[in-house]
Amino acid sequence: MATLTQPGASSAPKPRNEGLLAILGSIPLAIVFLTLVLTPLGLTLVLSFRPFDYSAGILPGHTFEHYLAVVTDSYFLEIFWRTFWIAGVTTLICVLIGAPEAYILSRMGKPWRSIFLLVVLSPLLISLVVRAFGWSMLLGPSGAIGKAAAALGLGPLLYTPTAVIIGLVHVMLPFMVIPVWTSLQKLDPTVEHAALSLNASRFQTLTRIVLPQAMPGILSGSLIVFGLSASSFAIPALLGGRRLKMVATVVYDEFLTELNWPLGAAIAIILLVVNVIIMMAYNRVVERSYRRSLG
Repeated sequence: MATLTQPGASSAPKPRNEGLLAILGSIPLAIVFLTLVLTPLGLTLVLSFRPFDYSAGILPGHTFEHYLAVVTDSYFLEIFWRTFWIAGVTTLICVLIGAPEAYILSRMGKPWRSIFLLVVLSPLLISLVVRAFGWSMLLGPSGAIGKAAAALGLGPLLYTPTAVIIGLVHVMLPFMVIPVWTSLQKLDPTVEHAALSLNASRFQTLTRIVLPQAMPGILSGSLIVFGLSASSFAIPALLGGRRLKMVATVVYDEFLTELNWPLGAAIAIILLVVNVIIMMAYNRVVERSYRRSLG
């Protein structure tokens, strides 16, 4: 005898394996992350505690000698200070240029938006070394910018912090524009029009409506730019020269010139830890101010 089902009755839910499939799908990525990131980082950490002698090389055992040498030597402390203030200035300039550029880009029509987005991303298609050599020719004594600076009495630009900052801003600017532009995509232009129709000034509209919406992108872009600038090697090496040392170039010298791998590993670990601390503190401060602005 056939059984009748009520119209409102629903069939029993089928067991779902989305969670299991997600775990299985993440295993290859976890293996890649473990192999390419955590394993080298762990080996670098272990290497930083190994004793070293210039006549015998890396010795068995463990020591804190390299970390103490870095944190107590004014030479290394000056290099760390130079690295972080240059990274901070680079981040600030990228915010001042990239945020307005992203806002203008978000207000463009379809054809022009694609064209200017390609212009913003086009530097990423060129080798970093090629761009650095290009800036070295422009900033050198025979370059256009170098000659203009000499005519204005500014002195040489190449192999100075100014040259390094110019090169880093050129390299890092797309990493600021894209996150801010992505955040502004969520902002409805009619909200700005409504604010203007309620007699809000353009400055009030930008600070109270546009800026809070762009803050997550500015935060993400700032963290990316600061982290990449503080650990950059090619730009400081090519535009800063041998005398203007930054942390990445010192690590390079310790590994390949001095052959003191444990000291180079210790400097790299300290750079990573300090970089993470600075970025976490910056993240906390910006998030707190962002929540206050939203009430």
